[in-house]
Amino acid sequence: MDIREFVANSIGRWRSQRSAHHLAFSHFEAVQSEIDIISLSDDDPAVIDLCKTHNIDPQTIVSPFRMTWEGQSDWDDSEIKGSCVLVPVPDPIDSHRGKLLRDQGYAETIAAAGDYYLTEDGTFVLITAYDRAAAEEKIWFVNPNVRCRVSLIKTSAGSGVVTASFSSEIRQDIHN
Repeated sequence: MDIREFVANSIGRWRSQRSAHHLAFSHFEAVQSEIDIISLSDDDPAVIDLCKTHNIDPQTIVSPFRMTWEGQSDWDDSEIKGSCVLVPVPDPIDSHRGKLLRDQGYAETIAAAGDYYLTEDGTFVLITAYDRAAAEEKIWFVNPNVRCRVSLIKTSAGSGVVTASFSSEIRQDIHN
């Protein structure tokens, strides 16, 4: 599997159930959410802006997409919602590796660029370093309509885990 196939398999509306352990607070959180993943064109203004932010030639990108989410946490009553533009930039030599540009990071709400690779079994692994933290995410498909995601937020040195979460996601609808 390459990044194009991974993104194509991810397009759609997903119902997500996430369990998170916030180790710094000794707190467990359960989150239910709806996640929409839609394709964007290579010349979408948000995609071009993100490429400019990271000094990336738009000719080198593939399969840009937008992810939006809306959900509820049992930690507090506030609604969790957001949106993010993501732009894969495959390595020109190894099609199973590359950079993933985000207009909003996972561990910090700033633009970020992470390094990704796809394993032989099709697991997408993304490692992103931020100013005060590092995130490691793994996503794999159980079948075309079920995927799992594991996320770790680590200290910036990478030596301590701050948050660990597991999500199971079930496709509700395929967007064209």
